[in-house]
Amino acid sequence: MTKPQVSSAVMTHPVRLAQAQDLAERLRLDGLALDPAPEGPPSALRTALVAWSAAAPEASHHLVVQDDVDAPAELLEIVTAAAARFPDEALVFYTNWHARNGAAARLAALAGASWVRAVPDEFTPSLAVCLPVRSAAAFRAYARDSTERHDDELLSVFFRGHGRMSLLAVPNIVEHIGTTSINDHAAQGIRLAVCPTSAADAAPLLDRARVLEEPGWIPYMRYGEGYIRLVGQEHGADGGRGHHRWRDALPATGLTEDTVRAARAAHLPEDLAAEVARTFGGAFAEELWTHCLLLGRQAVHASRRLGPPPEGVPADALDRLRHSAVATAGPAGLPPERRPEAGPDEVRAMAALAWTAVRAGEDLP
Repeated sequence: MTKPQVSSAVMTHPVRLAQAQDLAERLRLDGLALDPAPEGPPSALRTALVAWSAAAPEASHHLVVQDDVDAPAELLEIVTAAAARFPDEALVFYTNWHARNGAAARLAALAGASWVRAVPDEFTPSLAVCLPVRSAAAFRAYARDSTERHDDELLSVFFRGHGRMSLLAVPNIVEHIGTTSINDHAAQGIRLAVCPTSAADAAPLLDRARVLEEPGWIPYMRYGEGYIRLVGQEHGADGGRGHHRWRDALPATGLTEDTVRAARAAHLPEDLAAEVARTFGGAFAEELWTHCLLLGRQAVHASRRLGPPPEGVPADALDRLRHSAVATAGPAGLPPERRPEAGPDEVRAMAALAWTAVRAGEDLP
C-alpha cells in the first residue's frame, strides 16, 4: 500500500491570525488560508475555497482545519493512517455533539464502531476534513460560483450529488474551542465534540475498528427535547431537514409509546432523575432518559449487525469511547443557553442517568 501524502492548511480570518499561526506551528501544518475579503460579509466558504486550493502538487490528500480548534500533536499521523485505510473517502475528524451527525456518532460508539457514514440531510462538520486531492479540486469547481456562505452546508450538497456522504471519525481527536463565531453560529452556544478521545485511544480504533454504514433510525436531542431521524428522511419534501418528535416517529420504529412507558416505570431511577431535575427541570430529565433509552435500543441492534470487534481493537479503548459518548449526551441535549450550567457535578449526574436508560434500552424487544 502506498503511503498517502497529506498536505494541509488552516483556514482563518485576520482577527484570529495569531491563533491560527500557533495552531499551524504546533500541529506542523503546511500554512494558512486567509479570508480573501475579510471586510466583506461573513462567509466561511470564501475562505474554504482558498484552503482547498492549497493542496501541494505532490499530495494525494489535503487536510483543511479551521482556526478555532485544538488537536493533539499526532493529528497528521492519524489523518494519514486514516487516508491509507480509506483512500477514496471524505474523512471528517470532528463532529458536533448536538447535531444529527453527532447522534449518529454517539450511536456508533455505543455499537463498537469507530467510523459512521454521515447522514445526508445535515451539514458536514467542517472543522477538520481530509479529502482526496481530486475531490478537493472537484469541490472547488462545484462551489466556486455558489452564493452559499456556509462551507459545511455546501459540502453536504456536493457529497449528496456524488451519492456518497463523508465518513465521520467516531473518536474525536479534534475539539472546538470558544463560543464566538465569525460565521454567525454563536447562538448555538457551547459546541463541543461528541466523543472526545485521546490520540492514544483514537489511533488503533480508527485504524482497525468497524464502520457503521447504516445506523437505522437515530435518536437525537435538540433544545431539551427528544427527536428521531427516520431512515430515508432525506427524501421528504423538505429534504429531510424537518424534525420529528420521538412520540410522533415511534410508529416507524417498531416501538410503541406503551413500551417506552413500561420501560420508564421499571427502570427510571427516581433519585438520579431528581438530581438532574433540580438543575434542569423534570421535563428535561425525562426527555434525556427516554432519548438514551432509544439510543441504547438502536446501539445494541447496530452492534449485533457489526459483530465482534476485529482482532487488535483494544477493548479498554472501546469502553472509554462509549463512556465519552454517553457523557456528552446530557450537555448536548440542553438548550444552548443552559449549557453553561452543566458543571462537573451536573455532567456526572446526567451521565449516570443516561447510562441507566442505555442499559434499559438494550433490553427492549
